[in-house]
Amino acid sequence: MAETALIVGAGSGLSASLARLFAKDGMRVALAARDTSKLGSLVKETAALPVACDAADLVQVEAMFATVEAKWGVPDLVVYNAGYRVRGPLVGLDPKEVERTIRVTGFAGFLVAQSAAKRMLVRGSGAIFFTGASASVKGYAESAPFAMGKFALRGLAQSMARELAPKGIHVAHFVIDGAISTGPRDSRVSELGVVGMLLPDEIAKNYLHVFRQHRSAWTWEVELRPWVERF
Repeated sequence: MAETALIVGAGSGLSASLARLFAKDGMRVALAARDTSKLGSLVKETAALPVACDAADLVQVEAMFATVEAKWGVPDLVVYNAGYRVRGPLVGLDPKEVERTIRVTGFAGFLVAQSAAKRMLVRGSGAIFFTGASASVKGYAESAPFAMGKFALRGLAQSMARELAPKGIHVAHFVIDGAISTGPRDSRVSELGVVGMLLPDEIAKNYLHVFRQHRSAWTWEVELRPWVERF
């Protein structure tokens, strides 16, 4: 039977590359986003199941999993790719925007992971992957909220990996240490140069590789950066 992947926080960037690669690999794909209307072409291209969901709302998260289960059963792979950020000098930050950043980037990741884990544990297998960023390991000036959320997500992944790996659940965290290219018309290309950006299709290959790893040699964290990125 075909495997099922659920991508939470689907859009036109990395998640689209993941969806295309998973579908090409023979997996059934479910795409979850707050606004599924933007997923029309991707859904058609990958024969995906679109699911409307605000990942920071537990009721909606449970409904999302119920929808996927009703069609295909418990997902074999869940990728948490949602994020939100607010920038600015520390003393000028809007606390409500800071709270939203932490909720979407960190707390919502917990809600999705908990809902996935309790289903996968019954089966005794599955994988839960988290998309991290440079901010997962480095707090930049005027970017405290994003670092707070991404540090939380990384801590969650590390703790989950240690707890759930012995029970058959593969948990992995991907540090995307650099800007992801959105294509040849990316407005940042003039500043960073194409070689200074990560290509989403190449990032996606790493997710699939980790998903296919044998349990005797599981990876819990992968750090990806273009060859010109400063360490």
